[in-house]
Amino acid sequence: MKYLSHYPKDLQDKIQVLINNDKLSSYIKNKYPNAHSYTNDKALYSYVMDYKNEYFKKHQVSKVMYDGKINVINNALGMHSIVSRVQGGKLKAKNEIRVASVFKNMPEEFLQMIVVHELAHFKEKDHDKAFYNLCTFIMPTYHQIEFDLRVYLMHIDLKGKLY
Repeated sequence: MKYLSHYPKDLQDKIQVLINNDKLSSYIKNKYPNAHSYTNDKALYSYVMDYKNEYFKKHQVSKVMYDGKINVINNALGMHSIVSRVQGGKLKAKNEIRVASVFKNMPEEFLQMIVVHELAHFKEKDHDKAFYNLCTFIMPTYHQIEFDLRVYLMHIDLKGKLY
């Protein structure tokens, strides 16, 4: 239950019952029947830019891509970074978002949660109350989707991918 370790014991117990009764796959598939179609970097860029343009107009995003190394190296699901470069006498900053490759074949809600999370970091750097308030403003079901994503990650560890 490594993905759910900070959740209340009663929630962990409910998921453990689903695992014990071999019903975890059907629980996930019933809630999220289909995977999204944003399976390449170009489609992901367009998807991210739609959210950025609606909620983060003043922030620029120069690069968005799936990254197969994220989970292995950083133990994360997505990354945001600000790359600074000197061009002439000016310092230019470029925002980049990288999403773990595991999100290529998942329900759109899970991808949406990661995109909202990484975009929110452009305004709020820390995982504090203001950060999560911003995430839930953009995506009211953010916390439920995050929980379900963690349940699905457990499923991947136990039985493999569903999508």
